[in-house]
Amino acid sequence: MNPFTFTQASDVDAALARLAMPGVRPIAGGTNLLDLMKEGVMQPGELVDINGLGLDQVEEADGGGLRLGALARNADTAYHPLVRERYPLLSAAILAGASPQLRNMATNGGNLLQRTRCYYFYDVGTPCNKREPGSGCPAKDGLNRLHAILGTSEHCIATHPSDMCVALRALDAVVHVRSQNGERQIPFADFHRLPGEHPELDTTLEPGELLTHITLPEAVRFAGHSTYLKVRERLSYAFALVSVAAALDLEGGKDGKIRAARIALGGVAHKPWRVEEAEASLEGKTPGLEAFGAAADIVLRGARGYGQNDYKLTLARNAIEQALSTAARGTRYASGEQRGERT
Repeated sequence: MNPFTFTQASDVDAALARLAMPGVRPIAGGTNLLDLMKEGVMQPGELVDINGLGLDQVEEADGGGLRLGALARNADTAYHPLVRERYPLLSAAILAGASPQLRNMATNGGNLLQRTRCYYFYDVGTPCNKREPGSGCPAKDGLNRLHAILGTSEHCIATHPSDMCVALRALDAVVHVRSQNGERQIPFADFHRLPGEHPELDTTLEPGELLTHITLPEAVRFAGHSTYLKVRERLSYAFALVSVAAALDLEGGKDGKIRAARIALGGVAHKPWRVEEAEASLEGKTPGLEAFGAAADIVLRGARGYGQNDYKLTLARNAIEQALSTAARGTRYASGEQRGERT
């Protein structure tokens, strides 16, 4: 790890002044950034501690939604009464990620900004277009078991690792950022980037911008029929091979027709993957494998494997069908049980 300067920001304006300088990065939980620094993947010249900025609240937002502070810890967000009651999909997704120790340390903002776990990205002895643009993407013909099947480019086939972000994409979250030039809002669909010609750019954040909070629109209609399905190689502390955030709004309960649907995938692309056309195809349909399979085919249109990850083509389709079927039966977390907890 290269030498760096460590400072603490006294307020948001002070933090923004430092972040406007080249080579300066914010740090809160540090659960991903410190790993990247230890491996030599990222080498900031200065870290600015932003934990004292007061951006750690989870509270009511206008219109019945929620405001999630960027510095609220993942665990505090998942277990917050309003999140559990109104957004069980988000709570379940957060609790499916990492370990309890990491969830206690990691922040909401940091979760959005975590970087891919591609082997080649982490190994500074190998080429990687995300780390060194123009050096190549050995994953395309190499070790790609965990890699993307959607939205890839000739320059990168890495996946985004977050569970939380998959649920936020399904729930139409909005990311709020601030810089010395002012504030702006970024729809979650536009926050993360596909690799395209510039795989080194993970998000649409501009230099010097600080993520302050995330807002969620009202989503009570989905609370009773949602699920987060995560398929992984082991049950504990593993990234998703494929994950699905699914939510349904049903007429008159579980036997009613579908009024609206939400489907977002993780583990398959450089960003959480959602195809609104697939959701629209379910409207007015009776819940069942025929309708769910047709929607899955739309979600996965254009998907391709790279050898070792070909299995994801079938796995993703099956996972979508299973997640939607589970959501149709009802949200287990809404009844107060998750991972053996008792209310």
